[in-house]
Amino acid sequence: MVQEVNHFKHKVHVLFKREDLNHERLEGKVAIVLDVLFATTTIIHALHSGAKEVVPVLSEDSARGVAKTYDARSTVLAGELYGDTLPGFCHPAPVRLVQENLKDKTLVYSTTNGTVALRQALGADKVFVGAMINAESIVDHVLSTYADKTILIVCSGSMGSPNLEDTCGAGYFVDLIKARMGNADKGTFSDAAETAQLVFNSEPSAEILLRSRVGQMMIGRGMQDEVRFSANLSTHRMIPQVIGEVVRPL
Repeated sequence: MVQEVNHFKHKVHVLFKREDLNHERLEGKVAIVLDVLFATTTIIHALHSGAKEVVPVLSEDSARGVAKTYDARSTVLAGELYGDTLPGFCHPAPVRLVQENLKDKTLVYSTTNGTVALRQALGADKVFVGAMINAESIVDHVLSTYADKTILIVCSGSMGSPNLEDTCGAGYFVDLIKARMGNADKGTFSDAAETAQLVFNSEPSAEILLRSRVGQMMIGRGMQDEVRFSANLSTHRMIPQVIGEVVRPL
C-alpha cells in the first residue's frame, strides 16, 4: 500500500466508451482500460490463475491467425461476439474460462469491446488492464510510479454507448485515487470522473452490475455467479500491463 499522496499532480479523467479514444490525445498519459463484464476481469483472473500471457485481438479471424503463430499445445483460444461464445473457442467469462488448463499458456482472447479498447489505447505511454477485482493494485502502482502522468480511465462501453458496469468500475478507481490523494487541488478530477464515483457509491457494486443490460443478459443465461464475481472489490493482487501487444503481469 502506498502512502497518501498530498500534492497530487495528475488530472484524472474517465472516458465512458471506447469510441471516445478516437478524440483523445493519448501521448503522455497512463490508460487504465476496463471491461468489467467481462473482458478485463477475465484477463486478470486468467493471469491470476496461471496463464503466462494474454494476447487481446480485434476479431475472431485475428484470434485464429495469431493462434497459428504459437504452439497449439501451449495456447488457449477464448472469446465472444455480442455475448455469444465464438465457435470452437473457450468460454470468455472469468469463472468458466479458468476451468480450462491455463497454466503457463498463452491466452488468445477476442471480445466485442474490451479487447478492442485495449488495442485502441496503445497510443498511451502505459496501458494497464483494470477491473473491480484488481483496482487497488493498479491504483497503488500508478500513483507510486507515474506521479507526473495524467490518468485516463477508459470504459469499453457497449455497442457505442456507455454502460453501467464500466461506469461503476471507473467510479471505484476514482474513489480509491481520491482516498490516497488526501486533499486534491480543484480541477484534478473531471466531471466524468466525479459522475462515475457517484454511480459507484450509489449502492453495492453487485447490485449495480446485476442491474446493467449485460448483467440482466447474464441472469437470463444463468450466469449470475460471473456477474457477482466481477463485482468483487480488489480481491486480486495483479497488475497486468500491455507490453507491445501482449498483456503480462508485472
